[in-house]
Amino acid sequence: MDKREIGQSGIKVHPFAFGGNVFGWTIDEKESFKILDGFVDAGLDLIDTADVYATWAHGGKGGQSETIIGNWLKRSGKRDKVVVATKVGKPMGEDKTGLSRRYITQAVEDSLKRLQTDYIDLYQSHADDKNTPLLETLETFTDLIKQGKVRAIGASNYDGLRFKEALQVSKDHSLAAYQCLQPEYNLYSREHYETELEPVCRERNIGVISYYSLASGFLTGKYRSENDLSKSSRGQGVKKFMNPRGFKILATLDKVAAEYDVTPATIALAWVMARPGITAPIASATTVKQLEELTKAVSLKLNSDAIDLLNRASTYSI
Repeated sequence: MDKREIGQSGIKVHPFAFGGNVFGWTIDEKESFKILDGFVDAGLDLIDTADVYATWAHGGKGGQSETIIGNWLKRSGKRDKVVVATKVGKPMGEDKTGLSRRYITQAVEDSLKRLQTDYIDLYQSHADDKNTPLLETLETFTDLIKQGKVRAIGASNYDGLRFKEALQVSKDHSLAAYQCLQPEYNLYSREHYETELEPVCRERNIGVISYYSLASGFLTGKYRSENDLSKSSRGQGVKKFMNPRGFKILATLDKVAAEYDVTPATIALAWVMARPGITAPIASATTVKQLEELTKAVSLKLNSDAIDLLNRASTYSI
């Protein structure tokens, strides 16, 4: 499959992003290296992480994912083969949070040090910071781009109105603009993105890198009953999907997966990739075998009948 440009940044990537939230959480450095090697060997390139990964597993102290990626970059020598996307703004302990000039200036240096690189390809606001003027945040990002520390910027967890406001601030002040948005989007969680965010992104040619693309693992088919929730540390996060609509989606995924002789997870990712305007869905794996199944989605082209079937099964009320 051809590469897709992240907005109008000039950065082109294959339409699958590996989610680095598992590094230093559910897999250690050794296994993380195997996954990263397998990912690049499969011809893929976009690695998504954040400074805050994985604070929840380390008593509020983050940086584990970036550190592992940085160690891998140094060991492998593959910096020029990957596009590294990380994020700033979520609480990192003490007064380390938000999108102020003071904090971003400190946080980017910390991320560069952990990643052991001179530049970050895509630096993203991890969450809207309404206590800091958008102008201050965007001026700071613009300076980082001028300094060569960041190639392009993006945003995550913004609502439609604030995202449009941020784009307007960039235009009015001739500043660097967000080139992508990172929303939750998958076969189950469709409504917010499709009704509020997608129109803005399509109109402004904004790239979309979706997170929770497998609904925290629910769309893999691994969780079919409450007894399955104990299968992993992420199990409790899928309980909310266990309802008639969720099970209808799983049944349809099973049907389409059987037709294509792949796993439900592969189909779920291929559906996101087929959505107009999507740059790349993010998904994680904890084994090379899992990774191999997920990456099959990149070369899988769902026909219109399969897409229509999945759309009907996952439809929502407006």
